[in-house]
Amino acid sequence: MAGDIKAQLGTVQTMTVTSLHSLASSATAGWQSAEVDNTTNEYLDALVQVKLDFANTAPANSKGCYVYAAGGLETGVLSNPASGSEGTITLLDVTANAQNLRLIGFVPYTTADEVVESSPMSVAAGFGGILPPFWSVAIINHSGAALAASGNTVKWTPVYAQYT
Repeated sequence: MAGDIKAQLGTVQTMTVTSLHSLASSATAGWQSAEVDNTTNEYLDALVQVKLDFANTAPANSKGCYVYAAGGLETGVLSNPASGSEGTITLLDVTANAQNLRLIGFVPYTTADEVVESSPMSVAAGFGGILPPFWSVAIINHSGAALAASGNTVKWTPVYAQYT
């Protein structure tokens, strides 16, 4: 009996973003998510989408936010400097230095007081097509404007194969 293998999407998950709210524009200071454990479900990929609500300030600097992924082979040991705990993160100047995290997307900020939704970004693509056993997301806001005190979201959905 012949069949097909098709990509399927799982349930959308919402990450905790307490430290993302009110994030100032900076080339080094940002937000990181809690670690996601992929060792049980062994998903093929995770698609991440962010919604960012910017303050009423004109775009400047890089005019957007850098979205990175950290990965690890065991829990609590992610790409330096990611800790695996939701909160703040400090990177090298994203405009001038290579990072130890994988850039998976850039979210442009082009109009003052804008709410922007990114396209879905593949975490696995950042790691050569393989989703690490443990991973997290980091965002550096280098838009010229602070993020609003609420209304920011980071969501992800797993991608897996299903035989039909």
